[in-house]
Amino acid sequence: MNLVPALVGIAVLLALTIGAGLYLRWVQSRPRRHVPHEVVEPERLGADGLGETATLLQFSTELCARCPGVHRTLSAIADAHEGVRHLDVDLTHRPDIARHFHVLQTPTTLVLDRDGVVRTRFGGTPSRDVLELELQRLTAEGAHV
Repeated sequence: MNLVPALVGIAVLLALTIGAGLYLRWVQSRPRRHVPHEVVEPERLGADGLGETATLLQFSTELCARCPGVHRTLSAIADAHEGVRHLDVDLTHRPDIARHFHVLQTPTTLVLDRDGVVRTRFGGTPSRDVLELELQRLTAEGAHV
């Protein structure tokens, strides 16, 4: 019995699997700006209001390993920008919200404008630099209106 063809087959399958996983992670972590523009009602999420300029809305769960780090990052960004608020919604006991916003992974972050319109969506862990750029873009758009 010749083991070389079997080992080559296993190596090819492993390479394809790793490649597909890396591609999916890359696609999910990129900001999506072409999202249905829905107005988020903060009361439905258990919040008393939105930020004056923007809101960073994070969806997380109790068992999410990356959510605490994303929470710290989003809180720091919100604290560094006047008028920006960070809201963290735990979906563990709120599957209705997860279904409504089509959340398939946690963390998921939505960038909302001052009126609560979803402007950008991130699946997974968003880059701090990209979040900063999104807030600058949103602030610049608001200044031109």
